[in-house]
Amino acid sequence: MIELKGVSKRFGAVQAVNNVDITFEPGKIYGLLGRNGAGKSTLLNMITGRVFPDSGALTLEGKPIIENDAALGKIYLMGESCYYPESMRIREVFKWAAEFYPGFDKVCAHGIAEQFGLDLRQKIKGLSTGMSTMFRLSVALATGAPYIFLDEPVLGLDAVHRDLFYKMLVQRYQEQPACYVISTHLIEEATGLIEDVVIIRDGQILLSEPTESLLARGYTVSGPASAVDEFTRGKAVIGHDTLGGMKSAYVMEKLTDPPQGLEIGKMNLQQLFVQLTK
Repeated sequence: MIELKGVSKRFGAVQAVNNVDITFEPGKIYGLLGRNGAGKSTLLNMITGRVFPDSGALTLEGKPIIENDAALGKIYLMGESCYYPESMRIREVFKWAAEFYPGFDKVCAHGIAEQFGLDLRQKIKGLSTGMSTMFRLSVALATGAPYIFLDEPVLGLDAVHRDLFYKMLVQRYQEQPACYVISTHLIEEATGLIEDVVIIRDGQILLSEPTESLLARGYTVSGPASAVDEFTRGKAVIGHDTLGGMKSAYVMEKLTDPPQGLEIGKMNLQQLFVQLTK
């Protein structure tokens, strides 16, 4: 597993990550969720050795990750930016990826690129934002690394290509199980993929638990504001929305036997995330 203990990182006056403890286990798909500036990218960059922490320990299978080529060779990060030489062609990137990642599957990479409609002869500098994302996804999904981190993996993709990516990820996960960590703002779309949820707020881990158990605790209560307030008094209310005389309360505990005039429903992952982080 990848384990972080007491990891912190500051950039000037900004405490980007603050004393984080988190574990990523093999063979799971995680959702790393947080608002802009919450510390997601900094956390991923530290795990993959692009940024050094100010304090704390990062280990893979009990061995330090920092400046450890053997450990870093088991981790792949697809970031929001493209760092490949602009003059390089897609097919050349696939060739060099195989040099750095022995498990890289060229057949898989070519197949994914073909499904996305990419021309392997095209140079990196000629790719649009969406095409660049498709190209980098082709590398990430074929890399063969046991730990794959995807930071905003659908940036610039239209609805059809996003759907195609989700299907590719599931297929690849079934063929070659790995630990996938997906950092995305399109929470509703990715909910069906995420087995474990990690929510980060202001550089700290707010919660980390299986999606199923988290959603089992989240309920909404809707109806006249006064009745909602009375029913939820003393309960674990994490937020509410009001429109005129009507109100919806978001509660992190199981609710039963509401009085007449109130409706109880389940919270989805996006609703829960918004209420916990706003």
